[in-house]
Amino acid sequence: MKRQAELERPVPGAAAIELSGVRLRLGGREVLSGVDLAVRRGEFLAIIGASGGGKSTLLRVISGLLTAEAGQVAVRGRPAYVFQDDRLLPWRSALRNVSLPCELGAGGPLTPGEALALVGMSPYAQYLPAQLSGGMRARVGLARALAQSGDILLLDEPFAALDALVRERFNDELRHLHEKTGQTTLLVTHSIREAVLLADRVAVLRGGRVVAVLETRGQGRLSAYTEGIEAELRGLLGAGDSTQNWSPPQRVRSRTEWLPLLALALGLLIWQGLAVKVNTDYLLPTPVRVWSEFWAHHAELLGQLGYTARVALLGALLGGSVGVVLGYPMARLLWLERFLSPLLIASQSTPTIVLAPVLFLWLGFGVLPGIIVSALTAFYPLLVSTLVGVREVDCTYQELFSTLRATPVQRLLHLELPGALPVMLGGLRLSLSLALIGAVVWEFTSNEPGLGYAINQARAYSQTPRAFAAIVLLVLLGVTLYSAVTWLERREQRRRGR
Repeated sequence: MKRQAELERPVPGAAAIELSGVRLRLGGREVLSGVDLAVRRGEFLAIIGASGGGKSTLLRVISGLLTAEAGQVAVRGRPAYVFQDDRLLPWRSALRNVSLPCELGAGGPLTPGEALALVGMSPYAQYLPAQLSGGMRARVGLARALAQSGDILLLDEPFAALDALVRERFNDELRHLHEKTGQTTLLVTHSIREAVLLADRVAVLRGGRVVAVLETRGQGRLSAYTEGIEAELRGLLGAGDSTQNWSPPQRVRSRTEWLPLLALALGLLIWQGLAVKVNTDYLLPTPVRVWSEFWAHHAELLGQLGYTARVALLGALLGGSVGVVLGYPMARLLWLERFLSPLLIASQSTPTIVLAPVLFLWLGFGVLPGIIVSALTAFYPLLVSTLVGVREVDCTYQELFSTLRATPVQRLLHLELPGALPVMLGGLRLSLSLALIGAVVWEFTSNEPGLGYAINQARAYSQTPRAFAAIVLLVLLGVTLYSAVTWLERREQRRRGR
C-alpha cells in the first residue's frame, strides 16, 4: 500500500484526501474492499453506513492510525482526530487538555485559549474532566483538535453519546465552526438527518466500498425541526444545554475517620493495663514510664530518629528510582520482563540481614552502606507498581498520542508516568515501610547511630523503657511516612473523579 507523505503546504487545486482501491482486513474479515474517494479541499463530507461497516476504520486509515494492505492513500495536509469518546486526560484541566498538542510540538494557528473560546468553554478552562458534563467534555475534545496543527478535521461520531437536544445544538455549532475555520472536515455518523444537514456531500459506505457520493449542500430537512409533532415535543423539552457542569459531591467527614485514633487510645489502655499487671519495667514499662524516659533523653533520641529517617528516605529515593527506571522498560518490553524476572526474584528471596554484613565488608562503615541496604529492600514494590501502572494506562490514550505524533519520551512524560501515578503511589507506601526496615537492620548490624542502634544498646544494658521509647519513635516515623503518601494518593484519586 502506498501512502503519500503529508505535505506541509497543500497543493493548490488538488484534493485534500484521495483514496484509490484501499483494502484492509481486520480479524480475518475484509472491512474495506476497494474504497475510492476524493475529498475536496475545504468541503464538509459525511460518511454514513451500517454499524460495523468500516466507517471508523476508513477514518483511521486516513489519519494513519491504520495502514491499508492495498491501494493508495494521499492526504495533503495534517489531520486532527476527534474520537467517539472525548479521551481527556483526567489529571489535566480543560485548558491543559487543549494545550496538549502545543506541548507535544503539534500546535496549530489557534492558541489553546482561542480554541476553547471557539467552542464556548472559556469559563470552564480550569475545570477537571471529572467536573464537566458529557457535552462539555465533547466540546473540550473538539477544541483540542482545533488547537492542533491540522487543516483536516476527522470526526468519528464525537456526539453519539449525547442526548438528542444537545446533539442538535452541537450540529448547529459544528456547521458554524466549519464556516469559520474552512477546514476540510470528514464526519462519520449513523444519522442520515445529521449527515444531510451538515455536509456538502454524503458518502455511503456499504460492503466495504463507497457505493455513492451525493451532493447535499443546502438540502437539510429543516422542516422536521420547526413543524409537526417533533417540533411540539422539542418545544416542551426546551433548548439543549451542554454546558451544565457537574462537580463531584463535596467530601463529607465520616465518623469512621476517627477509628484509627480510637484504636490508638484503646491500644494505650491495654498496654497500660498489662504493664500494671506485670508490674516490672524490665519486662513491660508503662506508657508514662516510656514517656519519662523519652523526655529525659529526647535530644539524643531525636538525633537518632533523624539519622534513621535520613537513611530510610535516601534509600527509598535510590531504590524507588531504580525501580521506576527498571519497571518502565519492563512494562513496555515483555522479553525484558521475562529475562530479568529470575534475577529480581532471587534478589527478593535473599534476606536483608544476610546482605548487611557483606556490604559492611565491602564498603565499611558510614551512611552509604545503610542507604544501599535500605534501597535494596525498597526498590521492588516501586518496580512492580510502575510495571503494572504503565500497562494499565488506557490504550485509547495511546491512540490519541499517536494522532498527535508524540515521541516515546513525550508519551512517557505526558501520559504513561502521570497515568500510572496512583498505582505508583501505592507502591511507594510499601517501599517507604521496607526502606525503614532496611535502615534499622543496617543499624543493628553496624552500630550506626540510629534508632536501631538505640534499641540494641538499651537491650544490652537492660534499659527496657529506653528501648520502648526508640521503638515508639520508629513506629511514629513509619506511620507518618505511610500517612503522607496515603494522603497524596487519595488526593490524586479525588482529582481524577474516583
